[in-house]
This record gives sequence, C-alpha cells and structure tokens, in this order.
Amino acid sequence: MTQFSIKYPIASLLLCLSCQLSIGQNAPKYSNEFLAIGVGARALGMSGSVVASTNDVTSGYWNPAGLVLGKGDLQIGLMHADYFAGIAKYDYGSIAAPIDATRTAGVSVIRFAIDDIIDSTDLIDADGNINYDRLKSFSAADYAFLFSYAMNAPKIEGLRYGANVKIIHRKVGDFASAWGFGIDAGVQYQKGNWGFGAVGKDITSTFNAWRFNTEKLEDVFAETGNEIPENGMELTLPRLILGASYKFKIGEKFTLLPEANLDLTFDGKRNVLVYADPVSVDPHMGLEAGYRDFIFIRGGLGNIQQFEDFDGNDGWKMQPNFGVGLKIKNVSIDYALTNIGASGESLYSNIFSLRFALFKRAK
Repeated sequence: MTQFSIKYPIASLLLCLSCQLSIGQNAPKYSNEFLAIGVGARALGMSGSVVASTNDVTSGYWNPAGLVLGKGDLQIGLMHADYFAGIAKYDYGSIAAPIDATRTAGVSVIRFAIDDIIDSTDLIDADGNINYDRLKSFSAADYAFLFSYAMNAPKIEGLRYGANVKIIHRKVGDFASAWGFGIDAGVQYQKGNWGFGAVGKDITSTFNAWRFNTEKLEDVFAETGNEIPENGMELTLPRLILGASYKFKIGEKFTLLPEANLDLTFDGKRNVLVYADPVSVDPHMGLEAGYRDFIFIRGGLGNIQQFEDFDGNDGWKMQPNFGVGLKIKNVSIDYALTNIGASGESLYSNIFSLRFALFKRAK
C-alpha cells in the first residue's frame, strides 16, 4: 500500500470535519442543519407542512403549541431512518404528558450520526511503519434535547402557545465537540375548520461553542496542508415558519386536510422559490386524506429550487413526498417515502414512525 492510498481515510476525516463543523462566521445559514430534517413519517409525508395542524407528541419538534392537543395520559413517539443509502442514521424519541387540563409538557431526543468512520491518524508510527492494528473508528454525531411546554390561552378560545428549550451536543470522535443552547416558540389558532400556526425557530439565535482537540489534529492538518481550526462560536440565526390549514369533512367517513407553510429565513439569499437579501421564502405544502380516522394517505411538495443544467439552461426542481398511515385505537403507524436531498438523482428514504397514547385505567 502506498503513502498516497493511506491518506484517503485521512481525507475522509477532513471532509467529515468540514461537513460537521460549519463555523458560524463563514456559513451561519447552514448551522445545525440536522434539526431541519424533520421527525415523524406523518409530517414528512406532507413535506413538513404541519405547523398549523400538528396535534400529537411530535408537536414538540414542529410546533410546541400543538402538544396541548395530544390525547392520553402519556404520549410516545418513535422514529428511525437511514439516509444516504444507510450511511447516516437518524433516531428520534419523544414523550409528552398533560400537567392539567390546559397545560402539557414534553421531552424529545434526536440523534443524527455517521458511525464507524475509519480513523487512520495513528496508522503510521513515528518510525514510518504501517500497523493496521492501530486503525480505529469514530462517530460524527449530532444530538438535540428538546424540553417543551404548551398551554391553552386562558381567555381566547382556540388559541394555544408553547415553547422549546433545546440543548445541542455535537461530537466528532475525539477531534472536536460542541455544546449549544436555543429557544423555539410557537402559536396555533383554531377557528372552525381553519387552523393557523406560526413558529419561531432559534428566536434568540442558537449558539454552539466548539472545542477542538488541536493536539490530535495538528499533525494530520499540517501534513495535508490544512489550517488548524480554532475554538469558537457557531450561530444559528432565527427562522420563522407560517402555516394555514383547512379540514374538509366529506360525508361521515372521509376527511381532507390541506396545509401550506412558508419558511422565512433572514440570513441572506438561499436557493429557494423567493430569494432576496436578507429574507428568503421557501413555500411547501401537504395534503392528508383520511377514512374514518383509521387509514390515511398523504402527499407533499417542497424544496423548490432553481438549477442550471449541463447546457447552461435554468430550470426549477421540487421534491415530492408520499406517505400512508394506519391508526388502530390509540396506536398510529406511519410510513413516508421522502428525500432530504431534493435532487432527482439523490436516494429516496423509507421512513417509519410510531405514535401511541397511554390512558390510565378507570377506577
């Protein structure tokens, strides 16, 4: 094996670090992007267009105000997904319980990681000898812990609001780690069959304080001609999401729930449908058709982006999503076929999630 081929794993490590450690001063708009993927196959099948209608344990992620609508003395949500042909793992779990008739609290945990990355930094010893027993592996993992609170407005019927306090931990093996803190706030208003919602993500700007193990990195970075990173702060700027929905009742057995959302970002031009500096608007929409509150078919459209083909012609592309759901008493099983890459050449992901409610036994 040549010295050149040995450095491919090292190059992979550097690429992983550059993807995971987006320093806020250079690219603040892409900080903590793992929190933008979404949770729950129901919402993902609708392209995340649920800010106005979310009403279960997953509301802790989408709009904490919706938590207060959840049924049961304890609500539980679970999801596992493989992205990028199984390279990345996404795990989510949440619980929520009512405090009283008007208030609900919940906790959500998210882990997004690439595991078993080869670390060859110690493959060659000080004498230049190759020893494969010195190969190790590490994980590049992002964690988020969301603590949610929601309540009905005491004097306005149909109005509810909530907030998240979130703690973020990001770790790239022994090379770098960060701790962060942020706050989300949301509101929902129900008027007849109409639903309206608004969520402010990272309303105070979420920060990550990064610490790099320079002793571990300096030899590899110097050998490959890279600048050794410095400890610093990474910021995630605020984002506002607005939504509106309307629930149609067709006879006694069928329902139809369309919803449209607008994601407003304030960090300069993005490749979205409406782009400007400093505000860009990314619209997405979803539809859920239900039969007797038992079986559901869902669809969504989002991630509308402009692209240029090989001939230099401009065009637009968008990401369609699809999903189905089954509700048996207090258990909901949902499936979504989705694509977080928003490119026609990217791999689609099959996502399953589970939601269920527990009730106290009657005395």
